[in-house]
Amino acid sequence: MSDAALLESYRALPLPSLSDEHWRFTDLKGFDPDSFTAAAGADAAHPERLLELDAAAKAFVSEGGVEIGPVPDGVRFELLERSHPRLGQLVPGEEKFSAHNAALWQRGLLVHVPAGVVLERPLYVRVQNSVPNGALFWRLLVVAEPGSRFSLIEEYASSEPDLPGYTNAVVEIFVEPEARVEYVSLQNLSQETWHFASHRAAVDRDAELDWVAGGFGSKRGKTRIENDLVGAGATSRVTGAYFADGDQHLDYDTFQAHIAPSTTSDFAFKGALRERASAVWRGMIKVEKEAQKTNGYQENRNLLLSNTAHADSIPGLEIEANDVRCTHGATISPVDREQLFYARTRGLTYQDAERLIVRGFFQDVLDRVDLAPVRQALEQMLEKRIPQA
Repeated sequence: MSDAALLESYRALPLPSLSDEHWRFTDLKGFDPDSFTAAAGADAAHPERLLELDAAAKAFVSEGGVEIGPVPDGVRFELLERSHPRLGQLVPGEEKFSAHNAALWQRGLLVHVPAGVVLERPLYVRVQNSVPNGALFWRLLVVAEPGSRFSLIEEYASSEPDLPGYTNAVVEIFVEPEARVEYVSLQNLSQETWHFASHRAAVDRDAELDWVAGGFGSKRGKTRIENDLVGAGATSRVTGAYFADGDQHLDYDTFQAHIAPSTTSDFAFKGALRERASAVWRGMIKVEKEAQKTNGYQENRNLLLSNTAHADSIPGLEIEANDVRCTHGATISPVDREQLFYARTRGLTYQDAERLIVRGFFQDVLDRVDLAPVRQALEQMLEKRIPQA
């Protein structure tokens, strides 16, 4: 499809509204995606990173372009071409924001690791919006050939803490038979940035995908996370941690599709909200008729740190097979006043006591994160959101 046809397809789709089931908790009133400028900007300075890594390869993405450092032999860590045959196979651009991305993306990266290659150090990508009222359309395509093993860390950030903007990302991940991929996506954009993302992976026979999603920034938007278990014995594990304050609104829409037999998925999301912040998590496990011996689990836990914070949690199951084990759980609860009282009787300030409770609340999801630098960065970001005394 030509660029003009893609743009026309985007324009023909209506902006989601509260009457749409998957958007009924996320109000886009006042948001006009066409009011942001998609023109390239000047190269931006590299502000302090959330992560400092000894990486096998690094890429820095902004409106000014894509900078790519040295790459390990045999690994393709390069600019993504629109002609790539797998582009759009998982996220075809059928809804408003993925269609907008398909029409206008200019910044893209291909990560292709050959069969049997094992990378001891992670690959790292930083995506940064740096132009006031700018639109940054980002595309990432990952191909893990059979038997390969590697980690890929993607960080979204803004060059200034109050920079207004619009980011639109699409990520497609192919995990081929017996490959193992650790994919980390950390979102720490300014609280004046609208952020929309569609992430989808296909996990093949006896392959493993270990996915970490961290959400701390942005103003409002939606992040879609979908795992398709397309080969027998495929496994996916997704760990999510988020923290919102002020007037932030975070929306996660997750989908676990069990298509082949003997597959396993495990989704665990935890979030803390303070002040007037809000969050919505919607999770669905779908098991196809042929996907016997499926093992699927999903949970979402929310901790409310103020009376004005709000969370919505909507788990769901759609099961067509008869030999499966699928469970889910969801909770929304305020801080335990007895825990706060006990901590303060031991000499802690209110803020220190609250920090201790938040740390304990997130500990089990943090323990699921294998990469030590990522786990430490998540711990630091969570604790920074609790005001000091």
